[in-house]
Amino acid sequence: MISTGNLFDSFNINSSGMTAERFRMDIISQNIANANTTRDATGDVYTRKVVTFSEKGTQTPFSKILNERLDHYSGRGVKVSSVKDDTWTDYKMVYDPSHPDADEFGYVTYPNVDIVTEMTNLIDAQRGYEANATAFNSSKNLMSQGLSIAQG
Repeated sequence: MISTGNLFDSFNINSSGMTAERFRMDIISQNIANANTTRDATGDVYTRKVVTFSEKGTQTPFSKILNERLDHYSGRGVKVSSVKDDTWTDYKMVYDPSHPDADEFGYVTYPNVDIVTEMTNLIDAQRGYEANATAFNSSKNLMSQGLSIAQG
């Protein structure tokens, strides 16, 4: 009997990667859309959001060790572990005394979003998505060829 469990695992891993990269692209788009937002509904300046990934699947120590021995080279995919505010990048201070949000010295606080950085991250997320889609299609073609060989 031929086991197809590992092949379906590759579909799950690739789809989790595509889902995570798509979520990352949504957050980057939100950052770009709010690059010039000086005041939100609460009156605060928009703060750039950053997505972090982690390995999918938490297991008990015994099942983790058992699965590592049984399935040494396969993973379980990736998940979005958090969306954090970027607190390590300074806000942009621009002198514009005519702006309604200018302080008493005439400076306006703009979000800490750098369009070049966001576009670079967007390209990186897009390529990650494409790599997962390519691996998904390769697994699909491999399974299709295996089925055609089995049919004779």
